[in-house]
Amino acid sequence: MTEETIVGAPLDNAELREQSADGFLYAHRRLNGNSAKLLEINSLLAALVDALVEEGVVSRETIEERKGPIFSRMGIEFLKEGMGVVLQDPEQDKYAFTAAPAIDCENRVHLCHAACCRLPFALSRQDLNEGVVQWDFGRPYMVEQDKDRYCAHLDRCSKGCTIYEKRPVPCRGFDCRDNRDIWLDFDARIPNPIVERIDWLDIISAADQAATAS
Repeated sequence: MTEETIVGAPLDNAELREQSADGFLYAHRRLNGNSAKLLEINSLLAALVDALVEEGVVSRETIEERKGPIFSRMGIEFLKEGMGVVLQDPEQDKYAFTAAPAIDCENRVHLCHAACCRLPFALSRQDLNEGVVQWDFGRPYMVEQDKDRYCAHLDRCSKGCTIYEKRPVPCRGFDCRDNRDIWLDFDARIPNPIVERIDWLDIISAADQAATAS
């Protein structure tokens, strides 16, 4: 009996990725539920400790009052560790989506450098079930991006989408016309000069944090 008759024919890359994705999806669903419950318990415990130390008396009102801020703080750390699973919410049928803006991307991509294809976003269950749009195994279920921080499905030469007919809702509905991070003047075809930089998103994030802090 040959090895092939025992274990079957070897899987090709597409089949292997599909089966791996199914396994990861199941595991991440279970892990996400457990992690969310653990986060809630940890937050409650931290609030209880604060109350005991600072007031010496524990009441339901005190616990609930302190739980909110602590939960939020720990939630931020939770996400930083990549422990959360993110999916589009609310979810829409991408093939029934009709709110796509009318933008002549083919005439502007040399100016905007396909900035929208560098924006991170979560996929939908519809995307996952189709198994066409790749997601980041390290950050489930965010769209896969390569080292140049562009979407894995972007044709680097033409700047066109290689899965255009099956692209996710965020790609279909993104409207850059009033986005100052991309266009200083959309109608005049004047892009933001930083949009061609590889650290464009880092600059935007830093500016947003500074604005929030002030």
